[in-house]
Amino acid sequence: MNIVINAVKFKADPKLEKFVADKVSKLDRLVDNATKCEVFLKVDKPESDNNKIAEISLTLPGQPLFNSKQANTFEEAISDCVDTMKVQIDKYKERYK
Repeated sequence: MNIVINAVKFKADPKLEKFVADKVSKLDRLVDNATKCEVFLKVDKPESDNNKIAEISLTLPGQPLFNSKQANTFEEAISDCVDTMKVQIDKYKERYK
């Protein structure tokens, strides 16, 4: 699976990119026919709390999956996204068996 990490209007730290790649690569173990995974990292209103947004778009045959979470840190948002994406993958597997 090809993982693309896009940081919108900022430069992501290499440690953050490695964290994202490690977390998202776990999704590849759950589904074997994923072709591409795009991750978008955004900051919404830098002066406020809970302003980090992570979005994951997973390309699968039949139906693309998308998830977006907002949290205080990118790590927390990515972890929440991956957990929710696991549920979506389980539903996808049931639907397309």
